[in-house]
Amino acid sequence: MSDLKAKFEESVNYIQTADGDFQPSNELKLEFYALYKQATEGDVSGKRPGMMDFVGRAKYDAWDKLKGTSSEEAMQKYIDKLESLK
Repeated sequence: MSDLKAKFEESVNYIQTADGDFQPSNELKLEFYALYKQATEGDVSGKRPGMMDFVGRAKYDAWDKLKGTSSEEAMQKYIDKLESLK
């Protein structure tokens, strides 16, 4: 496993198991979500959720903004974003 992938998985694990010390805003959660999806699945696919699905639509839009970003670049941005908050 590459060093970048190991650091990325470590960062993901940190966020998923964070205790009360790490309370990100909804905007920050969306950023992490979009970067994670771009890093693990690539460009957004499927139809944009309907108007009444506010959460799904916000997630889709956040991920869509990263279209064209490579998996490695998304991993690095995810790691850098977390490091800047620690």
